[in-house]
Amino acid sequence: MVRAVFPGTFDPIHLGHIDIAHRATHLFEEVVVAVYDRPLKSLLFSPETRMELARESFKENPRIKIMGYSGLTVEFCREIGAKVIVRGLRVFSDFEYEFRMALANHRLAPDIELVALITAEEHTFLSSTTVREIASLGGDVSSMVPRHVETILHSRFSELGDGQTLIPTTSMRD
Repeated sequence: MVRAVFPGTFDPIHLGHIDIAHRATHLFEEVVVAVYDRPLKSLLFSPETRMELARESFKENPRIKIMGYSGLTVEFCREIGAKVIVRGLRVFSDFEYEFRMALANHRLAPDIELVALITAEEHTFLSSTTVREIASLGGDVSSMVPRHVETILHSRFSELGDGQTLIPTTSMRD
């Protein structure tokens, strides 16, 4: 059995993530959606909430498992016996970032391969940052996330109130 890991913060999970994970099951017997718990960036949701949103998103697909992790992605792969890291590519700048990460991960773990799937055209604009920003301003994200994610986004921003903003940052850790 070939197990693959699809790592990320998934803050929140969106339709682009879901599409990549489902498509990865056509290539691998099991796909572990690995929710990173300690990124160097501001998060809207706790690791537990992000994992629950992912579980709900994939409840119909028994070949997709949800797990949380800390530390290096390649070490997590070794711990669970995964031989492949799956990543999604939306735009050319994603390729540059993922290429650098792939080289670094290959240096750390030459036995773990990276497979990059090109996102579906309708999801090329999607990122968790975009979803958070639109939702924080009261915009309609129903075409970007599953209903259960839309509901919790609106609830979370109502809880935070006006004046709360998240500053998007990028981390080499996830």
